Amino acid sequence: MVLRVVFFGTPEFAVPTLTEIVGQSHEVAAVYTQPPRSAGRGLAGRRSPVHETAARFGLSVVTPASLKAQEEAAKLIALAPDVVVVVAYGQILPKSFLAAPRQGCLNLHASLLPRWRGAAPIARAIMAGDDETGVAVMRMEEGLDTGPIAMTESAAIGPDVTAGEMSQELAPLGADLMVRALAALERGALTFTPQAQDGVTYARKIGKEETRIDWSRPAPDVHNHIRGLSPEPGAWFEADLGKGPERVRALRSHLVAVGPPPLAPGWSRETGPLPGGLVDDHFTVACGEGAVRLARVQRAGKVPLTAADFLRGLHTPLSRVD
Repeated sequence: MVLRVVFFGTPEFAVPTLTEIVGQSHEVAAVYTQPPRSAGRGLAGRRSPVHETAARFGLSVVTPASLKAQEEAAKLIALAPDVVVVVAYGQILPKSFLAAPRQGCLNLHASLLPRWRGAAPIARAIMAGDDETGVAVMRMEEGLDTGPIAMTESAAIGPDVTAGEMSQELAPLGADLMVRALAALERGALTFTPQAQDGVTYARKIGKEETRIDWSRPAPDVHNHIRGLSPEPGAWFEADLGKGPERVRALRSHLVAVGPPPLAPGWSRETGPLPGGLVDDHFTVACGEGAVRLARVQRAGKVPLTAADFLRGLHTPLSRVD
C-alpha cells in the first residue's frame, strides 16, 4: 500500500530523504519546515532547503513558528497521516504530535545511537575524534533521541573530513535507509530494538563560546575542532593583518608530522614558539603539543581562500595567531 506521509525537515541534510519519499510514490500530505529566515542586506525571508524542494514538487508546505498551540496538533491530526517522518526539523515535536500518525513518527538521526543524541551529532563526533559515525532510523518518543531503533548504517570518518563533507555523505545514506524503513513499515515488517543503556553521549548544540580555537590544546584536538565546525559555524582565531586584530575562520587543516625543533612536542618559552606561533611559511601553527597546518581560511566578510593565497595577500608577514 502507499503510505500517507507528513514530512518534517529543514536543512539541506533532509532534502534527499524528502526526494526519495516522493520518488517512491508515497503520498506526502504536507511538509513542515522552519519559517523563512531573514538573510542578506535586504533582510528578505530565505526559505529553507526543504521548503524550496517541497515547492518544486508542488507539495503543501507548513511553516509554524511553534508547535505548542493546540490548534497546531489539530491541523496535523486533520491530515490523517499514516506516518510522520522527521529529519533535522529544528523543533521538538510535542506529545500530541507524536500520537497523531497511525503508525507513529520515524526520525532519521545522524549518529549511531545511543552515541551522540541531540542537536549536533556530526560536529560532536568529529570534534571528539571518532573514526566512525552513521545514520539511524528510530521511533520517536518524548525523550531526546531515546526511542527504539529500526535500522542503522555506519560510515567511516576520514582523518581530514569536515562536518560539511560528512553531512553530504550521510544525507543520501540516510535517505536510502528511511525509504527502506518505510517499505518495511508498509509490509508490517518494521521491527524495533531498544537502545543500549551503555555508551550514551549527548551532542549539545554548538555554542558561540566554544567556536574560538584554543591553540594551547594538543594538535589533534585543534584539528578536530576545526574540521568539526567547518563550514558552519566555523572555528576561528584572531590575527593582526595590518589594521589590528581581525577574526579569521579556519575551514580546513591538516596535522603535520612531528619533527626536530621547532616542530617538537611540549613547546615552551625556553624551547620554542608558544602556542599560536607560526613555525614556517606554510601557515603551520604551533599548538600545546604538535602543530596543525591551516589549508583554507576566510576573513570576515570575504570569500574563503587557500592558505597560500591568504598569506600572499597580506601586506605584512604574519608571525602568530590568537
